[in-house]
Amino acid sequence: MSLVVNHNLMATNVANALNSHYNRLSTSTQRLSSGMRINSAADDAAGLAIRELMRTDIAALQQGVRNANDAISLIQTADGALGVIDEKLIRMKELAEQAATGTYDSTQRLMIESEYQQMASEITRIANATDFNGIHLLNGSLSGTHNGSGMTSTGRLKVHFGSSNDSAEDYYYIEIGCCTASAFGVGNNAAAGAGYSISTQQGAQQALNALTNAIVSKDKIRAHIGAMQNRLENTITNLTTQAENLQAAESRISDVDVATEMTQFVRNQILTQSAVAMLSQANSLPQMAMQLIG
Repeated sequence: MSLVVNHNLMATNVANALNSHYNRLSTSTQRLSSGMRINSAADDAAGLAIRELMRTDIAALQQGVRNANDAISLIQTADGALGVIDEKLIRMKELAEQAATGTYDSTQRLMIESEYQQMASEITRIANATDFNGIHLLNGSLSGTHNGSGMTSTGRLKVHFGSSNDSAEDYYYIEIGCCTASAFGVGNNAAAGAGYSISTQQGAQQALNALTNAIVSKDKIRAHIGAMQNRLENTITNLTTQAENLQAAESRISDVDVATEMTQFVRNQILTQSAVAMLSQANSLPQMAMQLIG
């Protein structure tokens, strides 16, 4: 290579090498400081796309877990109210059994009838008053075909927990029948029948069967929502596992391997320092021409 003064090719080559080393050093610094291997699309375009899709699924699944937990809270609220209704039905059967015997006169049986009807009214009050976040649970509004097209959904309660909208994978329904006294067929608000009144001995005897049927109907509702709670708990376990595995997969794509990247950082740091030193030497080489001129 000729000794010239108009161009310093050595310095140019060293400067290019310095820029390359410095850019890699900057990338390593960014990765180590952020903890991310992919900080922009330029780092790994395909990896970025996959990572963002995984992140959306992870966020949706985590919200799905919260949705399922809210549904469990709703079911527990309904089950607690049904437990109180259960006590009222048991008391009503006890009263019917008392009124069914012939050792009471009409006045005493009317006293028993008064408490019987008060228990029926309390069952209806509980059914109409029990709600979760403004959603009435036991008055029959959570039964029938689901319709979510309006501002307020009607029919069965739709619990959505998946990241898509597939009926086989991402949601299912909670249905709770009407639990008022009239729906159970007891009390004077029910249609005239076996459980309507215990003011007579015959009526009290007939009410025993009606109350047994009412308790069975109530137990079927409790068994159904209890099974739904167990199903939701299993769903939460599955969602949590799925989100955890997706998080691990997303980490392998986007998170930096600190040990490997630190090795690269030290290497790029040494090369950058070396290039800076050599650039200083290369810039001083043309001054040798002055010795010839002098």
